[in-house]
Amino acid sequence: MEYIKNYIEDNKERFLEELFGLIRIPSISSISENKKDMYSAAEYWKKTMIDAGADKAVVLETEGHPVTYGEKIIDSNLPTVLVYGHMDVMPVDPIELWNIKPFEPVIKDGKIWARGASDDKGQAFMHAKAFEIMMQTDTLPCNVKFIIEGEEEIGSPNLGKFLDENKEMLKADIILVSDSGLIAKDIPSITTGLRGLSYVQVEVTGPNRDLHSGLFGGAVANPINVLTKMIASLTDENNKITIPGFYDKVLIVSAEERAEMAKAPFDVEEYQKAIDIDTVFGEAGYSTNERTGIRPALDVNGIWGGYIGEGAKTVTPSKAYAKISMRLVPHQNSVEIGQLFKKHFESIAPKGVKVNVEVLHGGESYVSPTDLLAYKASEKAFTTTFGKKPIPVRSGGSIPIISTFEDKLGLKSILMGFGLEEDAIHSPNESFRTELFFKGIETITQFYKYYVEEMKK
Repeated sequence: MEYIKNYIEDNKERFLEELFGLIRIPSISSISENKKDMYSAAEYWKKTMIDAGADKAVVLETEGHPVTYGEKIIDSNLPTVLVYGHMDVMPVDPIELWNIKPFEPVIKDGKIWARGASDDKGQAFMHAKAFEIMMQTDTLPCNVKFIIEGEEEIGSPNLGKFLDENKEMLKADIILVSDSGLIAKDIPSITTGLRGLSYVQVEVTGPNRDLHSGLFGGAVANPINVLTKMIASLTDENNKITIPGFYDKVLIVSAEERAEMAKAPFDVEEYQKAIDIDTVFGEAGYSTNERTGIRPALDVNGIWGGYIGEGAKTVTPSKAYAKISMRLVPHQNSVEIGQLFKKHFESIAPKGVKVNVEVLHGGESYVSPTDLLAYKASEKAFTTTFGKKPIPVRSGGSIPIISTFEDKLGLKSILMGFGLEEDAIHSPNESFRTELFFKGIETITQFYKYYVEEMKK
């Protein structure tokens, strides 16, 4: 352990500067004009892998953004860990809410502030540095492969095909991922479940052009008014989703498992204070952690239409739009849920407007058993570096490709995340604690040690 800590201490500034080089690349996968930045990020990862000690690192094409693959095979008879991460980041809008330039990382108050600091450049980069340490100290106990993709933030639409075409190259025993979080900076946890996702965009069209709201207001259906009423009807007075068939396949978690989940530390007042709300909200009959861990949810992610510029413009708009995400739990299928939404939303449209629903992307939920050898190794690694046993938790977030890995490659994934709620991923002023960046590197090296030991038993 000491040699690992010493190596990290001696190389802290370099590790951070190398990470900052990656962060400075505005690799926003959802914006077409940033396509060249995706290739810059892919090449940066290729160099990072080679410099860390990989025998091979290549940038590979998909039908969308590239994938960087790297490997170090020390003995084909030893276990192989496949490390997954993503190089793409979310857009930075609204830019005016940032306290810094999003792609010019700074360290302040013990945190790295930048887009991608936590999700997922900072967390994925921990694996590159852990690999470097093991290579430089001749302590890598097994084979390691890296797959860093460029489309996670848009649902990994092309990675499934990439997996189909490269099954032999990607053969491994377990997938290791850091794209999740801890309960608190001093309370380690391992994410054992992820919610699935179905993401749609809706369009409501009324008149064939924007109309004068004085001459036509009250006589023509206003698409924005209609859209807001339709959205409001998607949940009832108990905040339960009203789409017919939506809950038909929802896994009902036992009272015993809910009791175990309730043991995880959670301060509702601190939760409310952290995001400046005066009360929590959600489906009746469930706690806050249950609402994000074991129950589905429906949220409007964006809504627009009409005039939103400075001053007044009195129009009845021709169109209104919304983006809506549905977080799903085990046994719900993202494609099926998308079609249920489409059928229902189009059916409740009143006369006077036309409705179109486009299902954009989705992914399935995932559950990782706690009796896996890799889970036990992860548990030991956290216990060694944090001094306390990690708590298994189910995350409200989605990493769609994790279930695809199991489907395409037949591999389970271990989610060793080091982010915190305060990191504000996907939001302005994203950050990542430097102490957890370095603690993550240290913990990952321990995972390899314990994983090989578990596999030998």
